[in-house]
Amino acid sequence: MAAIAELTQLDAAIERGTRRLLELQRPDGVWAGELESNVTMTAQHLFWHHHLGLRTPELDRRIANELLARMRDDGTWSIWFEGPADLSTSIEAYVACRLAGVDPGPKALAYIRSEGGIPKSRLFTKCFMALLGQWPWQRMVPIPPELVLLPPSAPFSIYNFSCWARQTFVALAVAQSLRPVRPADVDLAAIGAIPGRTRTPGRPNPLRRRAVAVAERWIRERQEADGSWGGIQPPWVWGIIALSALGYGLDDPTLGKAVEGWQGFMVEDGERLRPEACQSPVWDTALAALALRACGVPADHEGLRRAGDYLLREEVTVKGDWAIRTPDLAAGGWAFEFENDLYPDVDDTAVVALTLHELGRGEDAIARGVDWLVGMQSRDGGWGAFDVDNKAMWLYKIPFCDFGKVTDEPSADVSAHSLETLGTLGLDREAAERGVEWLLSEQEKDGSWFGRWGVNHIYGTGAALPGLEACGIPHDHPSVRRAVAWLDSVQQEGGGFGEDIRSYADPAWRGRANFATASQTAWALLAYVAAGNAEDSATRRAADYLCAAQQADGDWHEEHFTGTGFPLDFMIRYHLYRITFPLLALGRLRERLAG
Repeated sequence: MAAIAELTQLDAAIERGTRRLLELQRPDGVWAGELESNVTMTAQHLFWHHHLGLRTPELDRRIANELLARMRDDGTWSIWFEGPADLSTSIEAYVACRLAGVDPGPKALAYIRSEGGIPKSRLFTKCFMALLGQWPWQRMVPIPPELVLLPPSAPFSIYNFSCWARQTFVALAVAQSLRPVRPADVDLAAIGAIPGRTRTPGRPNPLRRRAVAVAERWIRERQEADGSWGGIQPPWVWGIIALSALGYGLDDPTLGKAVEGWQGFMVEDGERLRPEACQSPVWDTALAALALRACGVPADHEGLRRAGDYLLREEVTVKGDWAIRTPDLAAGGWAFEFENDLYPDVDDTAVVALTLHELGRGEDAIARGVDWLVGMQSRDGGWGAFDVDNKAMWLYKIPFCDFGKVTDEPSADVSAHSLETLGTLGLDREAAERGVEWLLSEQEKDGSWFGRWGVNHIYGTGAALPGLEACGIPHDHPSVRRAVAWLDSVQQEGGGFGEDIRSYADPAWRGRANFATASQTAWALLAYVAAGNAEDSATRRAADYLCAAQQADGDWHEEHFTGTGFPLDFMIRYHLYRITFPLLALGRLRERLAG
């Protein structure tokens, strides 16, 4: 009777959740939740609009409203929800408010001054201050545009950097070399600004002129169909600034397309306005469809049919920078964003291939995607997100690499998703065996796995165990039992799971937090089910937590950031994680309990 009652409770939660998730689907078959980050993107939106002469009173007002709404009671801004105050984030938000004619108050000023102000900020912050004439371009570590002249085979080239870093650095190097300034009429001396000392560079030598010309061509060749670069904010904004600094106006096709396309990244929130750092329609759609299939929604359901149509349309059929290291590998796979054909990624390819398999769609596209995925396996057996063997860790010793990740080495979560797909589809046993060996070697001493793209060890472990099970690792394998023991040790009294972002720096926070979230509890539940623990008490308690936390409309509430861009430096709140992962986990649990 207990099992019947448990299934009844699961049935009710799943029915409410599936109804809600289907309501969130767009008419074109896409699921796309907001990808929320911190206020730097909002402040920078005002900075580059100021530089291009595109500011309006309405823009100033709505940007200031957004920044003030995100300011904490102590007058500071943080990188993630309930995170500690961050100097560079606070400086950019403070300056944008002042630029818009709003004084954030004495607490904000006092914090920035106490932490050393602009001189102690990160490189990107100084670059934006230089753009406003509030910091000299020559008083920061330069990124030489000559880097773009070094061939990929050289001991050092731009291709040593991750794709997101190289795109940003090439554009930023051009801007730095030209030192563009549009002075802002605001006094920031109190926070360490040094205005009025910026000098235009002298006539560049022939090598510099050649480097800038090659860099400009490199930038133009990599613009996506929507006007972006890589579908992400940093190279997009610096690409705009670089082209403007070169003297081009909005009548230039590349620059005009970039500025126009950016409007598609804006979130209208009443009298508030903010940009997304990125958009995740392919990822969100695949996860949503996978969750609905796990919850028993038929593959021929109209919503899933439209989702499958969309995913098939998004297959990447052209080569991008990934082919620099793998020239003989045919194009295939999927990207994360609406338009990012030049930078497909392994994670999306794995999950989309698995989703299409569940939908009974796109056999040929799946085959091409899996071939590409296998071709992107690194020599050590693991998978990075965008490139092969991208692990030049010495790059972090370069002074201008002072913000976040600049390498894309193999990670447990991406590798595990790849293994889950290969194992489920029964494809390329040799690649899977190498991947399993690598993944097992990456298990932490405490039994968990590190989470590169989600917070953190709960995410890594929640990906690893389904990947291992799909590849035939038995439930009684020592690594599986150690992982379950670790999960048991961090489960909260109420049955939920939460992990503080501080775990990226402090091992004491691994798997632990002063809160629980729906997405992190779901990741733990996915791990329990894959470990053969569907009927255990810890699993039941995690499921009970999710069922109890579900809202009447079938959704879940989640304010904490559980997604990761750069650990600690750029954190993400995926607005659909709160529902897709709980449904995926509850659906898989019901499948196991029902036999």
